[in-house]
Amino acid sequence: MFDKLDFILEKYEELSKKVSDPDVIADQPVWQKHIKEMGEMEPIVKKYREYKSAKEGIDDAKEILDLEDDAELKEMAKLELSELEEGIAEIEDELKVLLLPKDPNDEKNVILEVRAGTGGDEAALFGQDLLRMYLRYAERNRWKAEVLEINDTGIGGIKEAVVLIKGKGAYSRLKYESGTHRVQRVPETESSGRIHTSAATVAVLPEVDDVDVEVNPNDVRVDVYRASGNGGQCVNTTDSAVRLTHEPTGLVVTCQDEKSQIKNKEKAFKVLRARLYDLMMQKQNEEISAERKSQVGSGDRSERIRTYNFPQGRVTDHRIGLTLYKLENILDGEIDEIIDAMTTHEQAEKMKNF
Repeated sequence: MFDKLDFILEKYEELSKKVSDPDVIADQPVWQKHIKEMGEMEPIVKKYREYKSAKEGIDDAKEILDLEDDAELKEMAKLELSELEEGIAEIEDELKVLLLPKDPNDEKNVILEVRAGTGGDEAALFGQDLLRMYLRYAERNRWKAEVLEINDTGIGGIKEAVVLIKGKGAYSRLKYESGTHRVQRVPETESSGRIHTSAATVAVLPEVDDVDVEVNPNDVRVDVYRASGNGGQCVNTTDSAVRLTHEPTGLVVTCQDEKSQIKNKEKAFKVLRARLYDLMMQKQNEEISAERKSQVGSGDRSERIRTYNFPQGRVTDHRIGLTLYKLENILDGEIDEIIDAMTTHEQAEKMKNF
């Protein structure tokens, strides 16, 4: 571990000199690349310097204990040594976490899909609750959320919704939300007061560029048709809605959110790229399924991850056995406590193999 840390520190110091060089500053793309690299290394470098400082303090305290005759000085050194040794153990753990392999998608934007599952109208209403929860979470983080596609039931529920969420670290936070979310509550139409169980699925995909996944235009059939639903005067009078069919995989994406066919086509391709990338990643992950079993938040959409129990005001995340009696707050987008617990758990699992 320390060889790796020394290498990172050396590389960081080398880059520090380069970004101050007038010739490098003149070449802005290179300068920006170096600044970005330094930014990625900085948390590790800062923590490692803290470690080295604590280590020097320990060595100095030990030297005083070995060589000094003054009882008062020795007592002070003993106290300092105890504090430093306790602190350095914590710093080591923090360094291990910082050195864990990063998910290359963590800093990407997110395409989040919510679909009503079993439970009819009640599942669609719950799907709307989940969509609102994620939109509120995006708002709390000052991220930009844009609804790309929504298929509502007309009675306040949704069959399906696709949202693009743009913000720093959006995927790193929301990736744990993939899976089946279950709700237990008494529907408004239920006169006997019987609790019903319904479900909705959530898929969290990183937004990908053309560089990440190449889509051959010849593989995609593009159909245009008249949009339906709300959207103003143009909705039902022009062929603005777009349906893409990726023939090799059978994936179908529709978009009718914009009045412009060009904008709808652009958004649909954005979703198609994300879904193709997700398929590609799933195939890769099947090859390392043994490793994935040890990781929480694998993104398996068949996995029941969470239950929202309305009568008890309870939310339980089944992956880590976390139960919180904060149902209203959570549905209002206060999900950081769950996400933080998931992040900590995954880091702990990874550190077992460190």
